[in-house]
Amino acid sequence: MPIWKKNLVVCWFGMFATGIGMIQIAPVLPLYISHLGVGQEAAVAQLSGIAFGSTFIMSAIFSPIWGSVADTFGRKPMLLRASLGMAIVIGCMGFAPNVTVLIGLRLLQGVITGYSTACTTLIATQTDQEHAGWALGTLSTANIAGALLGPLIGGFLSEHFGLQNVFFMTGALMMVSFFTTFFFVKESFQRTDKKVRHAKEIWHQIPEKSLTVTLFVTAFILTIALYSVEPIVTVFMGHLTNSSHLALLSGLAFSASGLANIIAAPRLGKLSDRVGAHKVMVIALVTAGLLFIPQAFVTAPWQLIMLRFLFGLTAGGLMPSVNIMIRKITPTALTGRVFGFSMSAMYLGVFGGSVFGGQIAAWLSIRAVFFCTAALLLMNGLWVYCRVYRQIACAAQSSTTHRLRSDENE
Repeated sequence: MPIWKKNLVVCWFGMFATGIGMIQIAPVLPLYISHLGVGQEAAVAQLSGIAFGSTFIMSAIFSPIWGSVADTFGRKPMLLRASLGMAIVIGCMGFAPNVTVLIGLRLLQGVITGYSTACTTLIATQTDQEHAGWALGTLSTANIAGALLGPLIGGFLSEHFGLQNVFFMTGALMMVSFFTTFFFVKESFQRTDKKVRHAKEIWHQIPEKSLTVTLFVTAFILTIALYSVEPIVTVFMGHLTNSSHLALLSGLAFSASGLANIIAAPRLGKLSDRVGAHKVMVIALVTAGLLFIPQAFVTAPWQLIMLRFLFGLTAGGLMPSVNIMIRKITPTALTGRVFGFSMSAMYLGVFGGSVFGGQIAAWLSIRAVFFCTAALLLMNGLWVYCRVYRQIACAAQSSTTHRLRSDENE
């Protein structure tokens, strides 16, 4: 088996565990904060929002920094640092004596993140051009699946093993990731840039600045779309059914897109290798946007779950396409840093999606969340078509014309 395939297996498990570690606390957090002595319902909700969102804000800030360090010292050291650090910090949350310490540990968890950035960079730089789409598509399923299935896993563990044991078991999972990374990930790293440059200097070295910004925005909007329903799905499901299994149905609706993503991303990544990532990206954005519209009109839980699953199938083609494009247009020496900024956009999207969905539901209506998210995806699809698809198509046509003229002259 090629080294990049072995590394892909280990990185997939590590990113899946990291995704769980980042978001499995969502359904547990209000209960744990109450367990730590906060009695008022309003205070519990406020502190839960701060504790949950703070991790993603810090992750967005520090992802480019760790990406820069990975480009300088190697990706494997960053994988070991992040997995060990998260194992210790998440485990310590189970011993938190009060909410202040818990929030502090959540902030620290965001600071020491960087596993996903280093994994993506490692696989992107090691994999040959022919298999890059499939490899990055497979890898992207780990982070998204871990994040989307995390709340379901966290709720299950807390119900059957207790609140504190959720943190201990997740920390143990991250420790397993540390040891598998230590023993099985192989990297032949050659340092090409001895000085870690500032963001401004890095930006000047990126050849396709406009295209890079478009890809960052696409990653941000995709993540908003994935998480915009998180704050409203349980309430919306309550409008659709009087079932006593409301929590289970809500978990299925939210996690259906994660399951579909696991199925579709490797296949759509492979398709990107054949027909071009820009084509898959435009079609996936438009289809995903259109699939959000009927979600606003559902009348039964199974309809919402089915449409969320179909959305996940289309969304599975977006992150692999974004990563393939970033890999193609970024110099090797800057890959980790640019992927770090891409991960920052995704972390901000997780936080922004939750806020976006909640605010739209509060000011307009729950069903309006689906219309607004659809509009975002469709506008992004139009932007990508104008700024990416047409640019690449024109460049390919120009290259073909030039080659034909050269052949005629010969």
